[in-house]
Amino acid sequence: MPAPTTWKERLAPKIREDWAREIDIFETQIELRQQDKIEEKLFAETRLRRGVYGQRYDNGTRHNGREAQKLPFPERATKGPHTLWDAPGMMRIKIPFGKISAEQLDVMADLAEEYSDAILHVTTRQDIQLHFVHIEDSPDLMRRLAAVGITTREACGNSVRNVTACSYAGTCNTQAFDVTPYANALTFFLLGHDDTQDFGRKFKVAFSGCKDEPCGLTNFHDLGLVAKIRDVGGKSVRGFEYWVGGGLGSVPQPARLLAEFVTEEELMPLTQALCRVFGRLGEKENRSRARLKFLVKKLGIDEFRRLVLEEREKLRPDPRWTDYLSDLSATEERPKKPGMPLAPDATTGGAFAAWRRTNVRQQAQSGYAVATITLPLGDMSSSQARAISDLARTYTGDTLRATVDQNMLLRWVPEADLPALHAALLAAGLGEAGAGTLSDVTACPGTDTCKLGISSSRGLAGELRRQLHVLGAEVPDAAKDLHIKCSGCFNACGQHHVADIGFLGVSRNVGGRRVPHFQLVVGGQWTENAGAYGLAIGAVPSKNVPKVVERLTRHYSESRQEGETYRRFVERIGKKSVRGLIEDLIELPSYADDPSYYSDWGDPREYTIDDMGVGECAGEVVPFAQMGLAASEREVFEAQLLLDQGQAKDAARRAYQAMLSAARALTREKNANLGDDPDEIISEFKARLVDTRLFWDQYAGGKFSQFLFGMHASGLAVADAEGAHEVIEEAQLFIDAAHQCYTRLGGASSV
Repeated sequence: MPAPTTWKERLAPKIREDWAREIDIFETQIELRQQDKIEEKLFAETRLRRGVYGQRYDNGTRHNGREAQKLPFPERATKGPHTLWDAPGMMRIKIPFGKISAEQLDVMADLAEEYSDAILHVTTRQDIQLHFVHIEDSPDLMRRLAAVGITTREACGNSVRNVTACSYAGTCNTQAFDVTPYANALTFFLLGHDDTQDFGRKFKVAFSGCKDEPCGLTNFHDLGLVAKIRDVGGKSVRGFEYWVGGGLGSVPQPARLLAEFVTEEELMPLTQALCRVFGRLGEKENRSRARLKFLVKKLGIDEFRRLVLEEREKLRPDPRWTDYLSDLSATEERPKKPGMPLAPDATTGGAFAAWRRTNVRQQAQSGYAVATITLPLGDMSSSQARAISDLARTYTGDTLRATVDQNMLLRWVPEADLPALHAALLAAGLGEAGAGTLSDVTACPGTDTCKLGISSSRGLAGELRRQLHVLGAEVPDAAKDLHIKCSGCFNACGQHHVADIGFLGVSRNVGGRRVPHFQLVVGGQWTENAGAYGLAIGAVPSKNVPKVVERLTRHYSESRQEGETYRRFVERIGKKSVRGLIEDLIELPSYADDPSYYSDWGDPREYTIDDMGVGECAGEVVPFAQMGLAASEREVFEAQLLLDQGQAKDAARRAYQAMLSAARALTREKNANLGDDPDEIISEFKARLVDTRLFWDQYAGGKFSQFLFGMHASGLAVADAEGAHEVIEEAQLFIDAAHQCYTRLGGASSV
C-alpha cells in the first residue's frame, strides 16, 4: 500500500468522523465556488462559519508587505495558482474557554510557520488567529487542527462564537465553583445545533465563577452566566445567574437579568429556548440592529423572559441537556508536579521580583501559582509558542489558557519552580513583567488586517507600550494598575468601553485631508464582570494620544481621594473637567507645520480610509432552509463525483442524502423540533408539505417526492452505475422542486 501523500490521508485515523466530513464538505464548497456553482453570498457565510475571513492586506504595519512564509508539503506543488481570492485571508481558531494543550500549541505554531507569517495572535475572545492564510490551504489547516481536537466551526458568521470563561476557573480563590465543565458542555451542545443556525448576527456567551472579578466579563455578552450556589432544603445546589442582552459596539448595553438562579440541569434547555427565540424574532434586515441586545430592549426583559420560558416548554427532550453532569471531572487538570512553596531567598529584588509582583497569582490550591505570560499586542512567534508548550510539559502539564486580555496563563506552577520558569521565559523573550498594568495594552487588529479598521489600534497600542514599558516613562504609582484598551472602529473588539482609559478609532477631515483620530472614553469598569461603561470625551489626533494618557494618569494620581478608583474619580470630577485637561491636545497643526499628524502609528504613508472594505465579522444572513438546500446541492455534486469514481452504491446513498437534506430543510420551517432521524423526516415531510401540497412538483404529478419515499422504503437498493445515475438525476429534480417550494413558503430562494 503506498504511503499517504496528503494531509487528508495521513491524518484520517486521528480525526473524528463528523469533523472529517465537515472539512471534506468545505473543500468541496471551495471547488464549487471556483466553478461559480455557489453564489458568493452563500459561500461567504459558509467560509465564515468555518473561521475563514477575508482581510485587509499590506497596509504597511504589522506585515510590512512581506509575503507569508511557505514551507511546502509535497502536495502543495500540484495545486496550481491561488485563484479564489486575490490575497491571503485570516483563519480564526476556536479555543473553547481558552484551554490549550501543549500538543495543540505545537501544531498551531507549525501552522503559523507553514501557512501564515509565523505569528499566533491571541484575541479578546480567547481564540487564536493566523493571518495571511490562502483559502485553498484552509482545509488542510483544519485537518491538522482536528487531529489534535480543535474545530474552527462557527468561529465567525451569524453563529454562537467561542464560549469564553474565566481563565482562572478551577484555581481561583473567589469562585463559587469551577465553571470549566459547564463552558465545555455548552460549547459542544450549541456547536452546529439547528436552533443556532438562523441568527441575524453573532451570539456571544461567557462564564464567570464569581460576580466581583473581571475575568468573565459577562456584563457585555449576549448570554452571561455567573456561577452561584443556592441552599435548597439544606443541600447546596449549583446554578447560574442568567444574564442576557449585553453588548458593546456602537450602542453599548449592559446585560439584563433573566433569571436569578438557573440550575445546572436547566442550563442547556433554557439556552436552547433563548437561541430559538432569538433566531425567530431577531432582526434580519438591518444588520446594525440585529444583535440580541436590540431584541431584549425592544420587547422588554419581562416579555422576553416570558417568550423564552414559553419556548422552553415546547422543546423536545434531549438527553444531552444533562448527560454531561455525570462526569463533571472530564475537564479537570492534573498538575505535572506536587505543589511546593517558594524559597524565602527567592522573593526579593531584581527582574524576578518585579515579574512575580505583576504576573504571578497564588492559586486556591496550596503550593501552586498561576503565571501570566505577557504577550505584547497578543502576539507570539511560532518559536515562542513552542517554548511555552515545552515549559508546560516541564512544569505544569496541559494547563495552558489564553486570556481575554490577550495573554497566556500557565496554571498549576509549583511556587518553588517560579524562578526557573521566569528564567526560561526570559530566554524565550517572554519574561516581561507588567501583566494587567497600564503598559499591558489590549488592542484589536485595527487597520493592520481588519476591513473595518479606521485607525491603527495596534499601532497605537504598540506605541503606548513602547513609551510605558520599553522607554520606562514615569507612571505614578496610583495609575500603574489602570487598564488601557484600543479599538480600531466602533465595533469595539478592543473592549474600550470597559477600560479605565479607552480609545476608539475614528477619522476626521481637516483641510481636505483625512486625519487619524481616536475617541477618548474614560471611566469604564473592568471589575464586577465589566460592571459599567465609560464616558466619551472627544476625538483626539492619534499622534497626541500618548500625551493624553500621560496627563490623565498624572492628574488622577495628584487629585484622587484615598482608595478612589478611576471610575469614581471620573464621576466625581465630571466629564467637563476631563475634557478641559486635554482640550489643547484636540487641536491639530496644519499639514505644512507638522505632516506627521497626517499618518497613522506604524505607517509612514499619508493616512486614508480608501482601503476600507465591507466588514466580515458577521456575513450575510442566510436562513437555515437556504443553507440546507445549498447542502443538498453540494451532496448531489459529491454523488456525481462518487459515480465518476465507480462507487455506484455510495453515489446513490449520497444522492438520497441530498434529497433528505432538502426535505429536512423545508420541513423544519414547519416543525422547529424536527430531529435528524430519516424515518421522522420522511413522515413529517409527507404530513406537513406533501399531503398539504405545499411541496408539489406540478408537472410531474408528485413524482419527485414519491421517488424519495420509494428510495427510503427500499433501503437504497441500487446495484449498478445505471441505477445510481437515475437516483442522482431524480435527486436534482427533487431539489429543484424544493427550491420552488421554498419560494412558495416565502423564502428568497436564490441558491
